[in-house]
Amino acid sequence: MQKRRLERIFRPDGRTLIVAMDHPSNCPTPPELERPAEAISKVVEGGADAVILNHGAALRFSSALRGKGLIYRLDLSPSTLAEGHDTTWIFDVETALELGADAVIASGCLGQGLEHTLDALGKIGQDCQRWGMPLIAEMLPGGFDGPPELRNVANLRMAVRVAGELGADVVKAPYVPGYEEVIAASYLPVVVLGGVKTNDPQAFLASIGDAVKAGAAGVAIGRNVWGHRSPTAMTRALEAIIHEGRGADEAVRHLG
Repeated sequence: MQKRRLERIFRPDGRTLIVAMDHPSNCPTPPELERPAEAISKVVEGGADAVILNHGAALRFSSALRGKGLIYRLDLSPSTLAEGHDTTWIFDVETALELGADAVIASGCLGQGLEHTLDALGKIGQDCQRWGMPLIAEMLPGGFDGPPELRNVANLRMAVRVAGELGADVVKAPYVPGYEEVIAASYLPVVVLGGVKTNDPQAFLASIGDAVKAGAAGVAIGRNVWGHRSPTAMTRALEAIIHEGRGADEAVRHLG
């Protein structure tokens, strides 16, 4: 059952283009996400394979996915009014099943006193195995928005392997130069975490191209897709890199 659900997220080429729209649970709602159905429709039109949604959006707007994959967020990161880098498990796998999700996603934080999240991730992995639900582990050395210096090749190699040992099916991890070493440490597909918003689309697409060349199975990106002036065009540009094997110089032409 897990394999069948993953086939709704990954294309036959073994790659996926996931757009994350789970941001409003911990920060002021970006203007681009104020109308969720419209935002989802734009990236679906551009060629997204799946979208990450929180509980409320999945409950009310999943029909806008038009048959694309639904990835259901189980945990909650600290709001912009809070302190720290922790995440808390809020929802469960059974609820994800009730909403028709094709996979669930939760964070695992390494270091800085946050490794109780790994215990939670392991329990989620057990539930997912029981229910035949794929688990995407978002692995974060230093925690949510943690110190950038902790997101290095050595720590990410450890993080992606921990994800596999805890029962995940897919890993979401930040891109860093030397990503091929991170990929080599994982026996699971690794998709690139999007990170902060950039105003340099060419450089952004080039980094995605480098990640795919290093062996990444795709992306799970939010702000740099729906935050672009044309989310549909940016999704098409990413599709060109991920599924068509185009370079950044070709892909950027989709942005006009």
